[in-house]
Amino acid sequence: MKTPVQGFSKLSKTEKIDWIATNCTKDPENTKRLLEQFWNADPKVQKLHDEFIENTISNYYLPFAIAPNFLINGDYLAIPMAIEESSVVAAASKAAKFWLERGGFKAEIIGTEKVGQVHFIYKGDKEKLSGFFNFVKPELLKSVASITQNMEKRGGGINNIELRDLSGKIKGYYQLHCTFETLDAMGANFINSCLEQFAKTLKEQALSFNAFTDKEKDIEIVMSILSNYVPNCLVKAEVSCPVSDLGNADMPSEEFAEKFVQAVNIANIEPYRAVTHNKGIMNGIDAVVLATGNDFRAVEAGVHAYAAKEGQYSSLTHAKIEDGIFKFWIEVPLALGTVGGLTSLHPLVKLALEILQNPTAKELMQIVAVAGLAQNFAAVRSLVTTGIQKGHMKMHLLNMLNQMGATESEKQQLVTYFKDQTVTNASVKEALEKIKSE
Repeated sequence: MKTPVQGFSKLSKTEKIDWIATNCTKDPENTKRLLEQFWNADPKVQKLHDEFIENTISNYYLPFAIAPNFLINGDYLAIPMAIEESSVVAAASKAAKFWLERGGFKAEIIGTEKVGQVHFIYKGDKEKLSGFFNFVKPELLKSVASITQNMEKRGGGINNIELRDLSGKIKGYYQLHCTFETLDAMGANFINSCLEQFAKTLKEQALSFNAFTDKEKDIEIVMSILSNYVPNCLVKAEVSCPVSDLGNADMPSEEFAEKFVQAVNIANIEPYRAVTHNKGIMNGIDAVVLATGNDFRAVEAGVHAYAAKEGQYSSLTHAKIEDGIFKFWIEVPLALGTVGGLTSLHPLVKLALEILQNPTAKELMQIVAVAGLAQNFAAVRSLVTTGIQKGHMKMHLLNMLNQMGATESEKQQLVTYFKDQTVTNASVKEALEKIKSE
């Protein structure tokens, strides 16, 4: 791209592709063919995908996989996962099978409260502002009645509005801290609509509040937006069994349990380890969040903030041995929805939710937390026994062979060969070259 383009969003899809191919790639015709290869064969489905976001030129595929044999609160589930990383689905499946024979996973909802804030600047007497808030709070709620009526009919709505004084951190800075219950909807649009109306009403009512001076009446609204930090929208998932039931071929059960607990404890106090530890948890969480059409970026942001809630970044999971019982659990904030957004539009999202037996938002929170716990169990188990690379590199083998241009016959031979050999890029390359030379 040598010069900026004007009016790109107004171009047709074909014109966008022509411009990109001509100005940004070395082989325009090949670029066009590649983009078209990933279009859906059904024009209606493709149009649906084109309208999800702006400036669409094709579809970007991720593998859509299933991790079976999850026993959660007594119910059997196969969990859909959308992810590109090798070994994630295999690890989750292996953990599911392991705990299937030991009572399965237990999960419970701790809370479902979500948060939004109106941030504003007020230059005046704090006591007057407090009095104004007590006066205006009923007006704020009344002003959003048309927005909240349907949500309230279903049992949701606004939980509370608080005035918070943060002027000690930024001069004149205050906020309306608002909490919501959005039921099966993730609720972003609902929350933001309420907040923007709150801001409008706050500013309007201030202009006619007699106790304010002219300067105090001039409240400056900075912004109104939901928060992706939802520490009270919390779910817990856990597994437990007698230490003696942790049967592991690589080491005695007692030693395995103790090393496992130590590994989790290290992630609790060492941020360098905690980040990678939690990344493994998010492999499982993000894969299910993405497969079910939820916002994995929002989930990631909220989860990592929660991991640092005590002032230092630490593990999201915990483990202990007590009276001969091994217990492993996670508490994680998850703002998820099963209605709205892509859930009724994207064909594979609808299928994923059907595979999960059309869960409520609370049920989906539990499923996602279990997926994260399972992923973490599998990762830590590998780390304290065989090491992470043995299993991961075996799963990565086919990717390496595809990059090296191996034929199907060569892949089959090398998969067999590396069943008991160490997989590295150099060893795979050497073995492939040896086969090709024979």
